[in-house]
Amino acid sequence: MELEGIRDATVMDTTRENIVLPPPMETKKMSSLIPSNILPWADRVEHSTPSLRPGYSLCPDGVQNPSISPLEEPQMNQSKKHQDAQQQEFSDSARFFFILKTVNTFSTVSSFLIEKAITSSIGQVKTIRKMRSGDLFLEITSAKQSAALKNLSKMAHFDITVVPHNSLNFSRGVISAADLLNLSPDEIQENMQDQKVCNVRRITIRRDGQVLNTKHLILAFSMPELPQSIKAAYLHCPVRPYIPNPLRCFQCQRFGHSKTVCRGQPTCSRCAEIGHDSADCKTKERCVKCKGDHSLFSRNCPT
Repeated sequence: MELEGIRDATVMDTTRENIVLPPPMETKKMSSLIPSNILPWADRVEHSTPSLRPGYSLCPDGVQNPSISPLEEPQMNQSKKHQDAQQQEFSDSARFFFILKTVNTFSTVSSFLIEKAITSSIGQVKTIRKMRSGDLFLEITSAKQSAALKNLSKMAHFDITVVPHNSLNFSRGVISAADLLNLSPDEIQENMQDQKVCNVRRITIRRDGQVLNTKHLILAFSMPELPQSIKAAYLHCPVRPYIPNPLRCFQCQRFGHSKTVCRGQPTCSRCAEIGHDSADCKTKERCVKCKGDHSLFSRNCPT
């Protein structure tokens, strides 16, 4: 059975083959985060940042985010884009922002002028980075600077729009609490909002054709740093990292992209041969990845 979500990073009291994860969280400002140990910091910002300008892609293959299935970006005019950007909410714990120039971009603006304008407006910041799109990426150091950015509409002689980053300002972790097994995710979220919990999902398992709840919960926090622990009423719950499964292509059977943008040839996941689907395959099993005598989706695959 294929996993559709993200598995707990530690060993749970459920078997790997039985784990069934719920659909992705539906938050207004979240997207999948790329683990920090995979890419250098600068590349991590580029790869985790969907472009806010129509028709622009940060990735060489045209995908807005390598860890998710790409969607065709709607063609929006400039006024519509900035109107939508202004509607995004600011959080006191947000530390990562974009500064968008209302007319054109910052591509041709002097780096010295940009630094002086930002410093004079909100003070010294931790990071200023000009993105490939021409917009500015900002990492600030305090809630005071976040509040100042909220009301900032003009920098030097430029009209600007400030937008919180839609993924770097969030973190996700897993807790395990048997006492919360019979509570709904909505009730848990409602009673933990003061700890910046903005979404709760429960991990389930499939057994004998039935989907059963487990004590493991995936929590989304509206802050960049994952807390070491949280309190659920009188319960003290350690928080463990929430690690994404790799994205698999069901056309070429490789990882890192989806079928919708695949440029490879159709490959059978059962025998690794090119040109047919696994549904009608009767050939001897062979793994595409490790070349072993098993199918790609076998749980015995060492890779």
